[in-house]
Amino acid sequence: MDIKRFMVATALSAVVLVGFEYFLPQQNHKTVEQQAPAPAPAPAPAAGDAAAIPAADQAAKSDAPDPRVTIDAGRVAGSLDLRGARLDDLVLKNYHETVKDGSPLVRVLAPRGEEQPNLVEVGWTNVSGGQVRVPDANTVWTADHDKLTEAQPVTLSWDNGQGQVFQIAIAIDPNYMFTVTQKVVNHGGEGVSLYPFSRVERGYTPVETGGYLVHEGPISVIDHRLDESSYKSLRKAAVPPGNIAWSKSGQGGWAGITDKYWLSAVIPQQDSDVAANYAFASQGGDKGIYDVGFTARAPLVVAAGGEASTESHVFAGAKEVPLLEKYESSLHIPDFWKAVDFGWFAFLTRPIFTVLDWLNTMLGNFGLALMAFTLLVKALFFPLATKQFHSMGKMRQLQPKIKALRERYKDDQMALNQQMIALYKQEGVNPASGCLPMLLQIPVFWCLYKDLYVTIEMRHAPFFGWIHDLSAFDPTNLFTLFGLIPWDPAVISPMLQLGLWPMAFGLTMFIQQKLNPAPSVDPAQQKMFQFMPIIFTFFMARQPAGLVIYYCWNNLLTMLQQTVIQRRMNTKAAAAATGQAKLPAGKK
Repeated sequence: MDIKRFMVATALSAVVLVGFEYFLPQQNHKTVEQQAPAPAPAPAPAAGDAAAIPAADQAAKSDAPDPRVTIDAGRVAGSLDLRGARLDDLVLKNYHETVKDGSPLVRVLAPRGEEQPNLVEVGWTNVSGGQVRVPDANTVWTADHDKLTEAQPVTLSWDNGQGQVFQIAIAIDPNYMFTVTQKVVNHGGEGVSLYPFSRVERGYTPVETGGYLVHEGPISVIDHRLDESSYKSLRKAAVPPGNIAWSKSGQGGWAGITDKYWLSAVIPQQDSDVAANYAFASQGGDKGIYDVGFTARAPLVVAAGGEASTESHVFAGAKEVPLLEKYESSLHIPDFWKAVDFGWFAFLTRPIFTVLDWLNTMLGNFGLALMAFTLLVKALFFPLATKQFHSMGKMRQLQPKIKALRERYKDDQMALNQQMIALYKQEGVNPASGCLPMLLQIPVFWCLYKDLYVTIEMRHAPFFGWIHDLSAFDPTNLFTLFGLIPWDPAVISPMLQLGLWPMAFGLTMFIQQKLNPAPSVDPAQQKMFQFMPIIFTFFMARQPAGLVIYYCWNNLLTMLQQTVIQRRMNTKAAAAATGQAKLPAGKK
């Protein structure tokens, strides 16, 4: 029977580990899939009553490079393509692809024709039956300045030759937010009606690095309702000829395409009625053009001799929670913080992150912030932990009696259960009382785990020694003798990656077991518990170093806490025994 139980327990552990491997993301520092350059995109139609958004003109154009306006602001650099007025070239000055010296800056926007095209377009489309000539993807605009900076906005102009002049005024703040004002000046003899639109276009399917913990792909908030769709769902739902996969009407909101750490989003005027849509124009298989954007539901009416304008915003940058919250407040963007996937337990996950971020600001090191937060959690749960360890101590004292009962009633399970219940009642012990404090702490630890995975603050954050990136696994490896053997055993199997911090975690887990042996004396369960430190050591070896350091530190604090509580219990027990021994014989 013991062998059977052992085999079942081993099988269940294997299932748990396989589940973790399936649901949790693997460390992959290659941010996007390398693909062939994407051809010009198919049209992305507007939703509602608007006509289709103009597509790229397939007519031949000059081989000369497109004229561009340079972008050089506080935290971004790049350029704006005057052909099509596309925002399609942007790098983040404060973020690099890796921690290595000379690593390229993270690029969040790239033009069509490159391997990973990602861009933002704004424009106009005609009402049904309208004959106004509107700018398209091959329209060459005129700029009033050759550089866009925080202090110097740029206005693009184009005359359609029919009496209408189109203008796009673009300004940028010190971070990642562009303000876009679309204006039409009508010198014609008749009024015109046009639908303004804005959209994010992605011409490749990226590798999704976050697994089921982090949403990556189309995202929007319309009427305070969050929608998170996958690339796969867009490919399946898009129906030609419009290629619309999802559409929703509402007032204001925001929409875009998110990666684990980066976001490209368009934000319409918040008091305007808009139709949001996701679209996918297939180019065979998984290749194609993803479009996420807005079209006004009511046309912009420009009277003869008059002008009309609408203002929108474009965000292209890092998903820094404090910054998103700042934009949410100053620009009245609803639920903009939800660009960071805090999950179903955001009511707990988000406050925990706020504390972590504050500690990081105070201490200047995210690893130290993790340790300080762990101390706070331990202090908060100290009364519960005391109760838990008291219960475990009592159960440990009862182990000889429990063992005797098991031997005596080994052939009568019902009688054994009755006798054990009677023993617990006689000794005033509740076997489940030690579990409740632990269960109450699980949500906190899970939310912390989620925070460390989805927020950008741990990305490339250094610790001490050899840990230069808390979001990556420990780079040391036992199977290379910590660098003495020049080979990469992980090529053979990911299981052959075992760093110093995961080994330290396994050691602390093993010591915990010795300090706090399992209440059951079932040999099969004892064998299973003995293997747990080894199993979890290999599992944690492929997790971010920040998580491993956190759990290792947590184990050390737990052992210290348990030692302090145990000494108090022993002192009280010794004092009680001494007092009992001093009583007269007749009063014992």
